[in-house]
Amino acid sequence: MTSDTILMNVDSPYLDNQFLIAMPGLADSYFARTVTYLCQHNGDGALGIMINRPSALTIGDVMRQLDIAVLDASLEHTPVYIGGPVQPDRGFILHTASTPWGSTLRVSDTVSLTTSRDILEAIASGRGPGKVLFALGYAGWSQGQLEDEMKDNAWLSVPADDAVVFDVSAAERWRRSADLLGINISLLTAQAGHG
Repeated sequence: MTSDTILMNVDSPYLDNQFLIAMPGLADSYFARTVTYLCQHNGDGALGIMINRPSALTIGDVMRQLDIAVLDASLEHTPVYIGGPVQPDRGFILHTASTPWGSTLRVSDTVSLTTSRDILEAIASGRGPGKVLFALGYAGWSQGQLEDEMKDNAWLSVPADDAVVFDVSAAERWRRSADLLGINISLLTAQAGHG
């Protein structure tokens, strides 16, 4: 294998700003056929938001529960996503980078993750970031857990593409994420060998 075929950034062993694409044979039904956008990965573990599991809730529903007046009618039909099994009652907003909000993690030059109420108020009034994906909960891995799952062929990783997060329909995100690797994920076998 030449250095040109390595998919990871050789300068960093971490997968920040990458998609984790569930392999077809992933046995965990919660994560089956999911795409998780990794927002933070370091020696202590990893945090990501699943981007292709819409819930029955809309952003309008959440705003009403929080007593935030909604001026943007499109929010009534904008889905809230199931971000993961950890803290499923807490909101996480992936958004195009803009003004820093009360509690913001800059994931890349173009995408941030915010958890503070000020961004919700801005979104409701039409003053929020250009593009948003609202999720409840997150996917988390303890120290070394994600690395072990990668070794067990549970996930594929690829550098994230903002268009997949914000512009592609939820039903297409799993396939489109794999397309970034140049593979047809439906042709992969459920079992992968270890060398």
